[in-house]
Amino acid sequence: MHDPEGKRSEQRPGRERPVAGLTALGETARHTLRVPGALRRVRTLLQLNQVRGFDCPGCAWPDPEERSRAEFCENGAKHVAHEATPRRVTRKFFSRWPLSKLKDQSDHWLEQQGRLAEPMLKRRGSDRYEPVSWEDAFQHIAGVLRQLDSPNEALFYTSGRTSNEAAFLYQLFVRQFGTNNLPDCSNMCHESTSTALPEVVGTGKGTVGLADFDRADAIFLIGQNPGSNHPRMLTSLQSAKRRGCRIVSINPLRERGLVSFAHPKELRGLLGKGTLISDLFLQLRVGGDVAVLKGIMKAVLEAEERAPGSVLDGSFIREYTTGFEAFRKALQTVRWEDVEAQSGLLRGEMRQAAEIYVGAERVIACWAMGITQHKHAVSNVQEIVNLMLLRGNIGKEGAGLCPVRGHSNVQGDRTMGICEKPPSEFLERLGKEFGFEPPQEHGLNTVGAIRALAEGQAKVFIALGGNFVAATPDTHYTANAVRSCRLTVQISTMLNRSHVVVGEEALILPCLGRTERDMQGGRPQFVTVENSMCVVHRSQGHLAPASKHLRSEPAIIAGLAETVLKGRTKVPWKALARDYDRIREHIAHVVRGFENFNRAVRAPHGFVLQSGACSRAFETASGRAHFSVHPLPRQTLEPGQYLMTTIRSHDQFNTTIYSFDDRYRGVRGHRRVVFLHPTDMAEAGLEENQLVDLASHFQGEIRTVAGFRAIPFDLPRRCAATYFPEANPLVPIGSIADRSHTPTYKSIVITISPSS
Repeated sequence: MHDPEGKRSEQRPGRERPVAGLTALGETARHTLRVPGALRRVRTLLQLNQVRGFDCPGCAWPDPEERSRAEFCENGAKHVAHEATPRRVTRKFFSRWPLSKLKDQSDHWLEQQGRLAEPMLKRRGSDRYEPVSWEDAFQHIAGVLRQLDSPNEALFYTSGRTSNEAAFLYQLFVRQFGTNNLPDCSNMCHESTSTALPEVVGTGKGTVGLADFDRADAIFLIGQNPGSNHPRMLTSLQSAKRRGCRIVSINPLRERGLVSFAHPKELRGLLGKGTLISDLFLQLRVGGDVAVLKGIMKAVLEAEERAPGSVLDGSFIREYTTGFEAFRKALQTVRWEDVEAQSGLLRGEMRQAAEIYVGAERVIACWAMGITQHKHAVSNVQEIVNLMLLRGNIGKEGAGLCPVRGHSNVQGDRTMGICEKPPSEFLERLGKEFGFEPPQEHGLNTVGAIRALAEGQAKVFIALGGNFVAATPDTHYTANAVRSCRLTVQISTMLNRSHVVVGEEALILPCLGRTERDMQGGRPQFVTVENSMCVVHRSQGHLAPASKHLRSEPAIIAGLAETVLKGRTKVPWKALARDYDRIREHIAHVVRGFENFNRAVRAPHGFVLQSGACSRAFETASGRAHFSVHPLPRQTLEPGQYLMTTIRSHDQFNTTIYSFDDRYRGVRGHRRVVFLHPTDMAEAGLEENQLVDLASHFQGEIRTVAGFRAIPFDLPRRCAATYFPEANPLVPIGSIADRSHTPTYKSIVITISPSS
């Protein structure tokens, strides 16, 4: 768990080849040019992330105001190539492929079949999808929903790619139907952030803008891998580093994107000359985040004791915070020996991080899934806030909190009301706007929804985007739960596992993608999204739709709502679907910060949703930011056990797998791998590429996956890393974060044995 002799392998920041560079350019060209429809893809890429173009379907990293003609990364190009594919999944495809054969195909194969082209229905007892008209599809759903004993027997899931307009209509439809069962993908990613931040700073969102990266003196990257998950962030980090900003990376795996970056738009980058990103790289053990943050803060308090009044921002603490004395006393009782044991780091390393923090006037703290998907994830986030409060690094230029969202509009969906526990103020405004009484009872989150399906309490599952079966934890449990449904409905662009693992009856409703032209009421429409830094801006595709049968998400929701709620609603659903400006007018009346929405979003760069925390007007019960106190988590492993974290490869986005390569980690041609420390492999008698079986252990339950290759990698002892979603069967449905109920994808106890 901890190196008692204090030895560390020498850090050589430049030994890894930089990420991106000429290779990224080549990969972009390969995905864009070497397949049919190349010209279509090139034209589309030139509209990606442009002011009058469409927002990238990938990550939620913001766009700079000054944009190049090629304002996208390698991953963005892959997303566009994937959506703009010339392949089509038509009725002929489904006539050749019954579900009994489709279920044996890989997730990668399913995604590669192309765009869904028309509505399809699988009837009870049938093994095939067959064509169905839109009107009949809506009537079929309405008939099933009306037969439920309670609206709470239906679940309405949402993916983060959904636009603001579609999300707003969706939650309105669901609440008029009579339930708050609105689980969404944020329940599985940043829900811990959304739980932690409002309690201590009064908002569930970040407090920085892209311009703050140009002013920061130090940036702490905690539990994230921008090189693969949000590559355009590397441009901001490179710019910051070149002007003297210091960067600290805290992550179990030594990821190349956190070490060196070669910008593919620069000559020196194309020549392979990278910019060193991290001044300090702390490879904590998996799950040691609270420990390392406490260690850094102990070192900061020690520095204050040596030079009273010169380290902490005393005036900020007195004027804008509460709880500091309780926090300080609790931290003083934490022993360095325990911090070292639980973090896997030496106190000297944590003091180095503290020196960088104290030496910077303006600090930004960034984090992602490596922080939010642990049992103690809420504590992780609030300890980050504690660190930032010590020197007043919230509410001033060049400093603040930066949770980096992994999906393009997951933050906007929550802003629009996609939430199983909606604020009472939101429900009141919604009801007043549309003349009805919204349900007050809290609904089910993602884990709760899976349990309700498994226990027969929920009978209908409707998904607005996403790949629920593949993305969720405890894959076999979830799949069986979904199969017990009376009806499953997928509103989708591409075929995936959730179209194959279905209920007694199943519907596929194909929708337009971000890249495609959306014509409603005889006029082109645009939608809006909100990025990680609270910028709301427009998105408008220009490609011809992949099929004449496709409908936009707002049009699908409006058509479904009008059919299901017939005689029970005064909402002019058809009129809203014909003119998205009318949807935005209602949003302006219901959602705080969206006043004059239609005018504001037509500005070239949209507008920013400002929270009180950005100006130190903390919207907490006390009106101040709160220091919080958390115990030091103590994680112990039995002999032969490892603590496993799931990760994404460089060639995937969420559950979409573009290839079986992960060039930044040296993996080619396969994804069923487990990364281990070389010494751990030697002690276990494992050879490189040897096939092993993994078993997770949770409350006496054992789950097993077979046939993974053991790969040596630079990560701490007794830790392991595997790809998501291949390792999701190991994540127990009951292993969730305290209070946020986020599945603990990042900390699963496993054992490893050679495959028989």
